[in-house]
Amino acid sequence: MTTHGIHGNLIEVTVVSCNKLKDTEWISRQDPYVCVEYGSTKSRTRTCTDGGKNPTFQEKFVYTLIEGLRELIVNVWNSNTLKHDSFIGSGKVQLEKALSQGFDDSLWPLQSKTGRHAGEVRLIIHYTKAHKPATSHGPASQPHGAPQASLYSQPSPYPSVSYPPPSAAPYPPPGGYPPPSSYPSYPPNSSGYPPAPYPPQAAPYGQPYPPNSAYPPQPYGSQYPPGHPYPGPYPPPY
Repeated sequence: MTTHGIHGNLIEVTVVSCNKLKDTEWISRQDPYVCVEYGSTKSRTRTCTDGGKNPTFQEKFVYTLIEGLRELIVNVWNSNTLKHDSFIGSGKVQLEKALSQGFDDSLWPLQSKTGRHAGEVRLIIHYTKAHKPATSHGPASQPHGAPQASLYSQPSPYPSVSYPPPSAAPYPPPGGYPPPSSYPSYPPNSSGYPPAPYPPQAAPYGQPYPPNSAYPPQPYGSQYPPGHPYPGPYPPPY
C-alpha cells in the first residue's frame, strides 16, 4: 500500500526494552540507555541503573514525519561515571509497516562496531493517519435488473417456539351476560301470603269502630231495680 503524503504528520515511538545486550562491564552491572534519531531530531531515554543485559524503559517520543525518510536509527549506550559512556550497539528501524498499517510492535537487532550481534531493542510505533482499506459490511450491490433477494427470506437463527392453540371456549360475546341491576336483589318471600306493602297503609278516615257487644244495650239508669232511689246494701232510714 502506498504511503505518500506523510510529510508533517506525527508518529509515536515507544522504547519498551532491550534484550540480551552485549555486556560492557567486567565487575558491576551496566547501566544502559537508548538514543533514537529521526532526521535531525534526537531523543534519549533515562538511564536504567543496573539494567544489565535486559533493561526496561517504557518511554514514548513523538516525531514529525519527513517525506522520503522512513527509518529510525537506534543507539544503545552504557552510562559510566568516571569515563566516557560505552557503546553497546546500534540498529535501523523501518517505518514502512507502521505507516501502512498504523501499528508496529517488533524487536529490532543491534550490532556492535565490529558488526557482531549486540542484542535487541523492542519498539512500539503508532501512526494514526494510516490509510487502512475500508471494509464494507453491507450487502454487495447487484446488477441492474437482477431480482432483489428478500432480506427476510433467510431462516431465523433462533429455534422456533410453538405455542398451544387458543382455548376452544372463547370469551362470551358482548351482551351475553344480563345487565347488572341498579338495586340490590332480595330473596323471594318464602311464605304463602302476598308480601305486605311497605310502608303499612293507614286506615282510611271515617272507618267505624268495631261493633258493640252482642248483648242489647241497657237504658240509662236501669242498672238498679226500680223503687230504690239509692243503691246500697242497707235500707234507707225511716
